[in-house]
Amino acid sequence: MTCPNPACGIDMPLVRSWWLSKKKGKEAFVAPEVVADAAAPSRRRVAFTIRRGTTGAPTVSTDGTVGRTGAQCVACRSAVELRFIREEGRKGRIASQLIAVVAEVNRSRAYLPPTHAHVKAAEVKRPESAPVSDMPTQAPSFRVQAYGMTHHADLFTNRQLAALTTFSDLVGDAREQVLADALAIGMDEGSRLTDGGTDASAYADAVATYLGLAVSRTADLGNALVTWSNSRDQARNLFARQAIPMVWDFVEVSPFARAAGDVSIATESMAGALKSLPAAVEATASQFDAAQRDFRGTVVSTDPPYYDNIGYSDLSDFFYVWLRRALRPIHAELFSTMLVPKAEELVANPYRHGGAEGASKFFEDGFEGVFRRIRETARSDYPITVYYAFKQQELEEQGVASTGWATLLAGMMHAGWSITATWPIRSERSGRMISVGTNALASSVVLCLRPRNESAEATNRRGFLAALKTELPHALTEMQQGAIAPVDLAQATIGPGMAVFSRYAKVIEADGSPMTVRTALALINQALDEVLTEQDGDLDADSRFCLKWYAQFGWKPAAYGDAENMANALNVPVKRMEDGGVLVAREGFVRLIRPGDLPRNWNPVDDDRISVWEVTCHLARKLTTDGIDAAAPLMAAAGTRIDLESVQLLAYRLYELAQRKDPEDAQLFNALGTEWADLSAASQKVDRTFAQQGDLGLDAW
Repeated sequence: MTCPNPACGIDMPLVRSWWLSKKKGKEAFVAPEVVADAAAPSRRRVAFTIRRGTTGAPTVSTDGTVGRTGAQCVACRSAVELRFIREEGRKGRIASQLIAVVAEVNRSRAYLPPTHAHVKAAEVKRPESAPVSDMPTQAPSFRVQAYGMTHHADLFTNRQLAALTTFSDLVGDAREQVLADALAIGMDEGSRLTDGGTDASAYADAVATYLGLAVSRTADLGNALVTWSNSRDQARNLFARQAIPMVWDFVEVSPFARAAGDVSIATESMAGALKSLPAAVEATASQFDAAQRDFRGTVVSTDPPYYDNIGYSDLSDFFYVWLRRALRPIHAELFSTMLVPKAEELVANPYRHGGAEGASKFFEDGFEGVFRRIRETARSDYPITVYYAFKQQELEEQGVASTGWATLLAGMMHAGWSITATWPIRSERSGRMISVGTNALASSVVLCLRPRNESAEATNRRGFLAALKTELPHALTEMQQGAIAPVDLAQATIGPGMAVFSRYAKVIEADGSPMTVRTALALINQALDEVLTEQDGDLDADSRFCLKWYAQFGWKPAAYGDAENMANALNVPVKRMEDGGVLVAREGFVRLIRPGDLPRNWNPVDDDRISVWEVTCHLARKLTTDGIDAAAPLMAAAGTRIDLESVQLLAYRLYELAQRKDPEDAQLFNALGTEWADLSAASQKVDRTFAQQGDLGLDAW
């Protein structure tokens, strides 16, 4: 876009990062340079060169030109507000510019500055038959409309549109060729696939269907919102998460590169999957309105839509426009609408239901209706299972009493269900987009529901709390022993807590009103904090001191007098804890030693004053920096001196404290809790004789 500074007026690049590769020894980045250009309106332009190595490389403060609040001109350094950039986009005054070319040379990446030939090759006329469908003006998970991208075709470059329209149209040609080949070998033409046919015509329809799916799949890496991963030196598909966000520097992947995004690779991948499918059983898939269908004879297992998290139908249009173009002649009824049907989608979309209140009511009524219908007609001799996982941002902002979960659980219970069991499961990729550099949820939790007893009695708040405090500690211990990630503990505890709450016909408050699900969730979370605090009593005195000190001061120094008072209450001298290697006392101040500052040559076998705190910090550091195999001998050696179960419990407790004050600490202790089962298994393979003797090379750690 043009720099708004009247004294400048250069075409300023909007770039998130100049880095092309951050791989060690292969570093490369784009270096922008302002050069004279008599043909440019401002008499200047920004040229781009490729530099290698780290000399002159972008730093955190100099990398890219655009961020969350706005951009900076590389020529005059003027700041440009994001509001102005959006306005320019809506006026059609933001364009794309080629800044680098990535090539494959001898199975490695080569980065080249763009030439005139590269630029001319990208100047393709937009196909007249490109999708003209509108994107929603507002929708969950969409951010691009604010920048003037209002049609689905706007999400692609003209060259990408030319490729996708060509590939989509070739699906029909391929079907005719397959049909001709099948007839040539003597197959009967027969009925079409949608009419239940199994002969040549149906076979050609099936092949074309798979080809159409492959073409639509390439759109995920063949659009103008594909990002570049400079840590992995490869393109990252748009739907690495369920959203269409604004992207400033994007990658235009070649559809013939024999890599991800290549239409032939997508086709081969699909063919490989088909080879692995069992052919002995005929599968059927049917589309129904869940609130209307009959569930008799059905075992129900569902992952329901989650309140306002994802606009599934709006996002589906991205692929639908290409599927419809390629496959409407074959599946006319399935693709009869211009875009994906949306009216009955059970998601709380404010823009579709007259605001937040209308959206909430639509979701609540619809959700309760579905579960009431299931209760009326599903098999009574089997439970139903419901999968759930918190949206990360919502967990951080609202905790376990969030609107989405309160609505979800209330709908189940109002429909007559009781929660009888929960199981945490690992269901998410550890490297998915949302988890990179965050304490993202590592598990889903499965709720087991059975119809609530018709004769269920009511109770009051005191009765509910008493039952909760009796049953929650045992359930929590089972979850911790199952090595559920600390980050998942809060929402996993909802299960046993709601099992208590939902067994009653209702829980009555002091004023006679029924307790809301939101209140119950808050009480469950409070009970969880109390149980975790009670577990502190099983720790040694040094660890109890460190835990209390960390809760108050973290790693910061505080007055020695405060430490002395706390230590006296626990009957543990500050000097002895300093000798034990968990804290430093200097010049009237005391501070805990960060895990990253602990000595690398620490040997638990030789430590005269070992504590659970010390072992937890050393294990967390070792696991994070060197991995499970390196941390296993340390755990094995420590296990000869202390109770490792206490270390695991402390990791959970430290995560619970750290998430409120230090995300890096939370990530450190969450990793230890998450990997505990695998780390423990690896430590069991370590020779215990050597562990007891300390002859494990610990001095080299």
